[in-house]
Amino acid sequence: MTSVILFNFSVISSKMLEFLCVHLAVVMWEPMGDGKKIISLADNNILLWDLQESSTKAVLSSSAALEGKGQLRFTSGRWSPHHNCTQIATANDTTVRGWDTRSMRQIYSIENAHGQLVRDLDFNPNKQYYLASCGDDCKVKFWDTRNATEPVKTLEEHSHWVWNVRYNHSHDQLILTGSSDSRVILSNMVSISSEPFGHMVDDDELSDQEEQHQEEKYESWVESILFLSDQHDHCICTGRKGDGDAEDQS
Repeated sequence: MTSVILFNFSVISSKMLEFLCVHLAVVMWEPMGDGKKIISLADNNILLWDLQESSTKAVLSSSAALEGKGQLRFTSGRWSPHHNCTQIATANDTTVRGWDTRSMRQIYSIENAHGQLVRDLDFNPNKQYYLASCGDDCKVKFWDTRNATEPVKTLEEHSHWVWNVRYNHSHDQLILTGSSDSRVILSNMVSISSEPFGHMVDDDELSDQEEQHQEEKYESWVESILFLSDQHDHCICTGRKGDGDAEDQS
């Protein structure tokens, strides 16, 4: 059995929520709402929990299982802040999948998203269909989940496994990545951001012709590395404490 400790720093106390599982990969708060919903990825299971303030236990409200050949196991996941928080993305082996939390059914699948294990995922905070992934193939990829046959952009700045990828919450052109090549890189991906023209652009308001014009106009833009740190001896791990959106991952 694996346990998750829930801390309340305002009163310096903690409650232990007993999640019945063996291998717990990720625990995620619902990005919006009253802060009483948690999703855990355990072994090959997606578990949606409701927190009970008067109890040390969480109530399992729904679940889904990853089915297929072999011993499937989730390695990473991210809860989308879009679509009324009804979608999550998960990673297992080299595959990225999208799930609807209302029906607990798969809504998209990106087979062989990376050449090796997918380590981390993150949703663009401003573009509802854009998802970033990274993995052991040393690459960071950006996907439009409406048509994920090919990534819209690929970064190959790292020389070893990429463990973490994060969007800046306010400026989605800024992408932070951490790798076991001992480097942290901050990249400027303005051409696939929500503000390629210097103002917010809504995906749903662009026609196919306008999207093509955007791509052609910014093909010549050189994406830049804004910051690079090589002061880490080993791999990079993250810890987050957010305003209603908290997650710890290592």
